[in-house]
Amino acid sequence: MSDDARIVPVPLGKPTFLDAPRCSDLGTLEADIAVLGVPFGYPYDMIGPMSASATAPEAIRAQSARWAPYVDHYDYDFGADIFAGREVRIVDCGDVAMTPGDFAGNSAATTAAVNAILDRGAVPIVLGGDHAIPIPVFRAYEGRGAMVIVQLDQHIDWRQERNSVTEGLSSTMRRAAEMPWVSGMAQIGLRAVGSARQQEVDDALAYGSVQVRAEELHEVGVAAVLERIPPADRYYITFDADALDVPIAPGVLVPGFGGITYYEASNLLRGIARKGTIVGYDIVEVVPALDVAHITSQVCARLTLNFIGEMAHTGQIGRTR
Repeated sequence: MSDDARIVPVPLGKPTFLDAPRCSDLGTLEADIAVLGVPFGYPYDMIGPMSASATAPEAIRAQSARWAPYVDHYDYDFGADIFAGREVRIVDCGDVAMTPGDFAGNSAATTAAVNAILDRGAVPIVLGGDHAIPIPVFRAYEGRGAMVIVQLDQHIDWRQERNSVTEGLSSTMRRAAEMPWVSGMAQIGLRAVGSARQQEVDDALAYGSVQVRAEELHEVGVAAVLERIPPADRYYITFDADALDVPIAPGVLVPGFGGITYYEASNLLRGIARKGTIVGYDIVEVVPALDVAHITSQVCARLTLNFIGEMAHTGQIGRTR
């Protein structure tokens, strides 16, 4: 394990994700699912280091705790218990240890931590942070086989740079497209206006991105959209909370009307897990300070739980009791 794979465990007295046991040393990790917080990415300006999403990992963990006592109960969405009667080892690895102002070093530390998790055979579930944090996460998959990235988002994140920063939250998918091990991508939930101009849209389409507008998803349904996702043996999901419709996700940086509904999001995530092996997942861009009754953190925690549950139901994780 790299010496740079440093983590700060969840403090005693603070909730872990699903009340999972804590990990203090990635070198000894034994898990099916490893939850990892990445509070900070690459900022665009001096306000950026005070990222509005930096407290989201803690908020999502806190809201996940409400389901911890019930994972072995009957769930009507699954027609069984969420983990299909399987023993699923979830471990919370805390947050990547970061140094104030050292953006390049923090990025490298994120890659090192995810690398360490993958080396131990666990699937990383990454809690952001803004949408810059998947860039160093994607880098950890170099040499591990081809993968398709499915992005649930309001925006395409294909800017080359902003304020001369090339690894910020508006450049995530362009950077992913430059990685040889990323064999394709689908971008679902697109709507309204963002940082993209016509050139970024053209560049994404020229790369081969499968783009699905939110309105199109509503019209044709989840099953039709799942058919459009490029076939692959391995999938990574990057989930920006602003993909969701405002009533269920008000606590995001850029709320957008007409977004993905709860069941559309859940069935998309579960459908991707049925298409191929899941190698990683992140949920980003929750802004707890803008939330209403913790509903955004709560829905993101629940959707993440549903996703893990489908991985159990498809036999990707866990063991028969």
